[in-house]
Amino acid sequence: MAFVASLVLLVGCSEAGHEGARDVSADDVAAVESTSSTDAPIPDTEAPTVEVTTTEAPPTSGRNESCIVSVAAGDSLGQIAVRVDGVGLDEIESENGLSSDTVIHPGDELDVCIGNDVDDVTGASRLAPPVEIVQKQQSRLNQLFAPYRLIPLGLDGDSGPLTRQMLCAARMGLGLPVSSGHMASGSEEEDALMRADGFGVPAGAATWANKWILIDKTCQVLFIGEGDELVNIYPTSTGEPGFETRDGQAFSAFRYDPALDNNGWHDSTNFPVAIDDPQSGNMYKPIYFNSGQAIHGANYVPADPQSKGCARTFPLHQEELISWLGIGDITQPTWRESDIGATVTVQGSFRSID
Repeated sequence: MAFVASLVLLVGCSEAGHEGARDVSADDVAAVESTSSTDAPIPDTEAPTVEVTTTEAPPTSGRNESCIVSVAAGDSLGQIAVRVDGVGLDEIESENGLSSDTVIHPGDELDVCIGNDVDDVTGASRLAPPVEIVQKQQSRLNQLFAPYRLIPLGLDGDSGPLTRQMLCAARMGLGLPVSSGHMASGSEEEDALMRADGFGVPAGAATWANKWILIDKTCQVLFIGEGDELVNIYPTSTGEPGFETRDGQAFSAFRYDPALDNNGWHDSTNFPVAIDDPQSGNMYKPIYFNSGQAIHGANYVPADPQSKGCARTFPLHQEELISWLGIGDITQPTWRESDIGATVTVQGSFRSID
């Protein structure tokens, strides 16, 4: 019966295809962000395993508790707007990067101080630093992330989504308060970035596991490691509002589908594309965890949540992940956790400041 239950839940994971399946090109990378912080292609070198050190993590969070409302059971955005004097529903949605379709959950935190150019939940500035400051940050980020697989940034001075994705991942690797906001010039966290020798294992990783995967929704990144060693960092795109990738600690990956009958491309059961073939299959070699959500390759991996519950990677990154797990020789779908040997944790909450 347990096997049947897992099978029923499995079909609930996936996402509609944004593009036909094909090799990732420089055009695919550029499509991640129309006002991108990068024009560089994804590197196709083999992902290295490195040992790194970190600086002492300084700063304290700039949260403003008087501006934060915690969602209670049964709350709606409209009810919260009524309770907060002088604040309308539209203003709460705008300040928190929400839409009318966003599902809020008990414990979620909302910024109700409108228009002060600060995300008061994280303390992050909503105002980008001057161009020359952002260029300096981008250059340092490229140096620090060179051993890993986040897309190198163009030094364009635009603190756009890809730059903020990398800033957020850097905060995680340096043990700083985590946010996807801009990095203020002259701040303690900027000083930590400039002084860093490398990254450590981020908080939340299941370091007691032999091989662990940490999906962070705040940053839209995926860390992998072995015990207390950080191995690699990848971009990801998690579930969009209404189809969120579920939080949880140390799930065992329970199924892997190489989909070799279709060149690795599996068509989602709940969110299929028209034809299940290499031109339109929308899940590249999925690795399933937590009752049917999955990590899988996709040709479109933006720096914000746009999947139907899964965590996307680029196909070449999915191949690297499969190689790291040592499951590249598996030719048929497997339900054996021991075959896969991966422990998956999902954490965080994405907050748009655009």
